[in-house]
This record gives sequence, C-alpha cells and structure tokens, in this order.
Amino acid sequence: MSRSPAVPGGTLVLDSEGLAKAVLRDRTVTAWLALARADDLRVITSAATLVEVVHPRINRPALKWTPSRLVVEPVTEPIARHAATLLAGTGLHGHRYAMPAAPGPVTILTSDPEDLTALCGGQVAAIKI
Repeated sequence: MSRSPAVPGGTLVLDSEGLAKAVLRDRTVTAWLALARADDLRVITSAATLVEVVHPRINRPALKWTPSRLVVEPVTEPIARHAATLLAGTGLHGHRYAMPAAPGPVTILTSDPEDLTALCGGQVAAIKI
C-alpha cells in the first residue's frame, strides 16, 4: 500500500465499519493498521463501537482479539457532549453518527467519509473503506 497524504502523525480511528473490517482481516484495513504500527500511531475505537459490530455471525475470537490491539476509548460525558455539539452544528443525529473523539491530527477509516467530513470539517481525514 502506498502512503496517502492523509496518513497523520497522530491518531487512526476505526468507526464501526473500520472495526468490522479489521475483525474480518480486510486487506485494506490490515494495511492501514500495519502503517499505523510502523509509524507508531495511536489506533483507537470507541467502546460503543464494540457494541455496534456485534452480530450473530461475527467471529467472536477475532472480535475479542482485534480490540486488544487497539485503544478502546470509553464514552465519557465530556466526549458525549462534544459529539452532541458537533452533531447539532450539522443537523445530524447521534443514533447514526456517534464516533470517538481523538486529539489531532486524525484519520478515520469509515464507510461514510462525507458525513464525517461534514461533522469534523478539515479537522480529520476521512478515508472511505
């Protein structure tokens, strides 16, 4: 995988699609995770995202192992309030658009880069996976 200009010197965030693909060992996500490790980046997901990816056919051992290689951020009240402020500013709803907060620079692996760009503006690089 060639380096993208979106690769930051900070944090790589996996949203529910990113985490689900990491559990499935998707080649693209695996390559991003390898780049993150090589660059000593912080790789995070939200504790709420762990709940989002669970379904009856998920590989439970892989779901248990994958987050052990990440930082799982708790959903604290300050993070929830910050997310609510971002959502209110764009008219989006938290049921669909919740995500973990991270200090910049931030790259998010997501299936919804347009929505995350609307939420975060130029503060994040949202990469479609």
